[in-house]
Order: sequence, then structure tokens, then C-alpha cells
Amino acid sequence: QEVSVEVLGHLEHLALVDFRDSEGVERLQKAIQFADQLHEVNTDGMEPMDSVLEDRWCVYLREDDVTEGNCTKDLLENAREKVEEYFVAPPGNIPLPKLEERDTFLQSS
Repeated sequence: QEVSVEVLGHLEHLALVDFRDSEGVERLQKAIQFADQLHEVNTDGMEPMDSVLEDRWCVYLREDDVTEGNCTKDLLENAREKVEEYFVAPPGNIPLPKLEERDTFLQSS
């Protein structure tokens, strides 16, 4: 299955992994082929699960009570490197293009 330039760009941005060379794209395509095998699994009559441990343990879901918030700007001040509103981890993993350079970056891939 062919992977489009737009999908590659989106995956690079989310995963901070560089797919610019043929080896990276080939590795991604093999991973997709491997994951496609899951479509062959018959899940008819199976109920969705909240946890893989549902049949072994009592899993209690707690209420999500937000007590603090709106501190994104303060938290990002601690980042050594950030892109948009996200920490880059590990810092220096791959050089990401600036937002205004991203369109030309993807077209040249």
C-alpha cells in the first residue's frame, strides 16, 4: 500500500520520526502490512474492552475531576525544545521544519 506525502508528513510530525529516505518509507510500509493482518481477525460478538485485564482484575474507572488547568504556557516554559504546543522528546531527535517551511519540505520529499 502506497503512503502519500501528506500522510508521511503527518506521521513525522506526530511521531518525530524521519521518513525522508526510502529505507524509512519501506519500514513504514512493512509495519502497515503487518498491522493490516488485524483486519483478518474475526471479532464478531466480541464486546469492546476498557482494559486487557478486565477478566482478571476489578478495574475501577474514576471520575475525571479537573481541579487546575490553563497552564500550558507555564509548562512549556520548562521545555528545552518545543514545536507548536508540544515538547520535543527526546530533544534533537530529528530537526523539524518550521511551520512556514513545512509545505515546501513535504513537496520535496
